[in-house]
Amino acid sequence: MNLLFSINRKFVPLWGQCMATILRHGGADRYDLYVLHSDLTGEDAAQMRAALRPQDRCTLISVPDGLFEGFPETGRYPLQIYYRLAAPLLLPPELDRILYLDVDTVILNSLMPLYTSDFGGAAFMACSHTRKFMDRVNQARLGLEEGVRYLNSGVLMMNLDLLRDLVRLEDIRDYAEKYRRRLILPDQDILTALFGDRALVLDSRIYNMTDRLYLRCNATPGEKISLDWVRRNTVVVHYLGKPKPWQKNYLGPLGVFYHEELAQNQPAEG
Repeated sequence: MNLLFSINRKFVPLWGQCMATILRHGGADRYDLYVLHSDLTGEDAAQMRAALRPQDRCTLISVPDGLFEGFPETGRYPLQIYYRLAAPLLLPPELDRILYLDVDTVILNSLMPLYTSDFGGAAFMACSHTRKFMDRVNQARLGLEEGVRYLNSGVLMMNLDLLRDLVRLEDIRDYAEKYRRRLILPDQDILTALFGDRALVLDSRIYNMTDRLYLRCNATPGEKISLDWVRRNTVVVHYLGKPKPWQKNYLGPLGVFYHEELAQNQPAEG
């Protein structure tokens, strides 16, 4: 299974926690990891490889400083957010598919059904957390065609063979500049705007479960689910937004899974 991450140094510990849940529940015999970065050191690379099994492989890909020069950025959204959008141009050409994951995710069940799914002509598979009204708002805000769902970029199953023909850095830069004042979550906004009409939208309860989605389901008649349902059925829990389970003031119901998995990562006493 090919896996993609895009991180800087401060996220290496969180990557390790995420990766431990993949090794425990992800279902693949071997993982080939590709990590897009601009500041990881040899020490970081050794730490990351030490977290894997002998059969797994980790390849760090240093992204040139000037590749995204001129792209809009802020303190909260640095240039690294664009790396995943350009991944088809940065990864080895022999790869045909890869699963991108944010590191603020926990894997509860096998990733194999998702990884081996037929793209059916789609450029990638992703989830949406918005309903019809907000989809229409985002269509107006971002100049989208009617019917395009607003996508979350935290879990992306990429059809690299097709995306290499679609992705152009100039298009990403031009769109980012044109809509600079309208961008709220730049990577998601651009992903949706440029490629949303080529996406296969997945069930978010399975592949991108969030605290907000869990609460929304349980506030909707006929959609109620339990934490046991999540444990049995959800593949990816995504702790998007703030605060997160490892931060103060977090009160979300899904934090139980983070702490359960973290406990399993700790060495046994004695």
